[in-house]
Amino acid sequence: MASYFRNIPDFEYVSRTADTKNISEYQKVKNLFRRGKLKNDIFNNLTYFTKYQIVGDDRPDNVAFNVYNDETLDWIVLLSNNITNIQTEWPLDHQSYYNFLIDKYGSEEQIHAVHHYETKQVRDTNRTIIVPEGLKVPQDYSIEFYDSRLDSYTTMSNITTEITNYEYENKIENEKRNIYVLKPTYLNIILNDMEESMLYKEGSTQYLSETLVKGENIRLYS
Repeated sequence: MASYFRNIPDFEYVSRTADTKNISEYQKVKNLFRRGKLKNDIFNNLTYFTKYQIVGDDRPDNVAFNVYNDETLDWIVLLSNNITNIQTEWPLDHQSYYNFLIDKYGSEEQIHAVHHYETKQVRDTNRTIIVPEGLKVPQDYSIEFYDSRLDSYTTMSNITTEITNYEYENKIENEKRNIYVLKPTYLNIILNDMEESMLYKEGSTQYLSETLVKGENIRLYS
């Protein structure tokens, strides 16, 4: 993320440290409230992106190196998928995932306990799908339907399958592995857009330069 933070402009705010000498002393910091994002006409256009599957314990910097040969462009990977919290929106490494399961369910035994039940696929004699696979239902779920080929009503039971806590969490975790990455062809467009979007515009009393604004000193008015 180092190259991303280099693009973030600065902000001067009134110092509140213990060694401040006077009430008009300012400190310069990065303006973390100024968050970069891809332009909507790019973010919503799939032609700029390609599908990518995260493998093993790969981190965003690993993906950036694989795609762009530059691990410092990990922020491009995150912005391309609108990921703001890597702890919850990116696949955990193997050990962290195991720790997460133990923390949530308490034991190995409970990890493999039943979480819920889902339907098996049900078709009539015409091969028409009556019940799709994967619907969350009670364990004793059954269905009655009219089969036009038999010209009669049919009742189907024993059409559920158990989903363990592990299977449930694993599905969620694996869905995080399917991401989009910006095609390298368009990389310079994004880098230039990002640099321009981070610049401050004239017109505000706080404006000092394209890379610096200054907060009001409310102490002077109190």
